[in-house]
Order: sequence, then C-alpha cells, then structure tokens
Amino acid sequence: MEAATTKTQRRGRGGRERILSAAALLFAKQGINATGMEQVAEAAPVSKRTLYAHFPAKSDLVIAHLQELAASGRTLESVLTREDLDPRERILRLFDLPAPDASPVRGCPFIDAAAEFPDPHSAIHTYAREQKLLMAQLVTELAAELGAAEPTALAEQLVTLADGAASRAMVLDQPDYGRHARAAAEILLDRALMPMSREGYGRPRGGRLNLPPLPTAAPEERPE
Repeated sequence: MEAATTKTQRRGRGGRERILSAAALLFAKQGINATGMEQVAEAAPVSKRTLYAHFPAKSDLVIAHLQELAASGRTLESVLTREDLDPRERILRLFDLPAPDASPVRGCPFIDAAAEFPDPHSAIHTYAREQKLLMAQLVTELAAELGAAEPTALAEQLVTLADGAASRAMVLDQPDYGRHARAAAEILLDRALMPMSREGYGRPRGGRLNLPPLPTAAPEERPE
C-alpha cells in the first residue's frame, strides 16, 4: 500500500511543468483553438483532475504558456535585453529567428495567439498586446541610446519589420527569411543615425532627417 502511494506521488510530481510542456508542443503543432484540454492531459500525461487543478480554464493554460515563453528567451523580444550585445546589434538580432533549425518555422507566438483570439478585450489578446507593446518600448529605449532623434517612430518601423518578417518566414517556411527585413532595418538605422555633413545633409540631434536632393537627369541633346 505504501509503495503504491509513493508511486502515485512520483507520477504527480512536476505535473504543472509537464502540462505546460505538452501544451507548448500541441499549440505549436496544431494551434491553440484546435487543441483540446483532453489532448493536453493525455500528452502530459496527467489526469483531467490534475489538469484543471492547475488550470481551471483553457484561457488560464494559454496565458501561462505565453508567460513561460516570454520568460524562456525563445521569443523575438528576448534578444533586446541581452547585456552582451550593443544596442544596434540587439535591434538587428530581432531579424534572426530564435530557432532557425525548427521545422516547420513558427512566427511570433504572441501574434499567433492574438489572431486566434481576435477579441481585443479578451485576456489572451490583452496579454499578447502587452508583449508587443513591451517589444516596441524596448526598441525605443535602444534607439534613444543610439542617439536617434525620433526613437519612438524609428522603433515602430523596426518592430513592424520584425513582426512582418517573422510572419512571412512562417507562411513561407523559410527560417532565414529575416535577412530581407534585416537589410531594410540597417538602412533605417543608418538614416536615423546619419550625422550632419558639411553641406547640411543628414540628421542633427533633435532634428528631422535632411537628405540631399535626388540627381536630375541631364537634358537630351537633340540633333540639329
């Protein structure tokens, strides 16, 4: 009797972690809405009683899953807080997928979750929005640190590129698709941080970008 009780206790240890691990695999493979709670319990494996003891509703499980992803360092945003990289490199690393060897390629889990729960007032959509706003805030701070005159506008341009690249990489199943957006991001950064030239072109600190005029084509010579 005592041995049976000990065996049962061992099976119950780490139940929450096993549930979250199983949910992460199922959500990535078939989507959140297509995954039932019974599937999660079977894959964990835990009893449904244990599953609902940890997560009374599916929304609780989804938010816990997203929170774990945010803390894991496996999302686009995680590179923005790395102290071993300079601010410019942190921004450019947004365009490197966290797991380039993963198959199939997955996009941003927060955008995916918001798409599956489109009600902007739902708890899941709200959490996803908070993560995307945090991403923009972190990029804004890095852009300001680099000396950008309009860091907020620059950050919105950069995160739009990053999210778009991640989504296209998923749709096309191309893990290195971010290289296209990275090239565009480098141009944005170079323009935003361009120093003033002697001719007055460039961006003074606190001012707007002043670019030289485009060259005009020479008039054609008509035969006499």
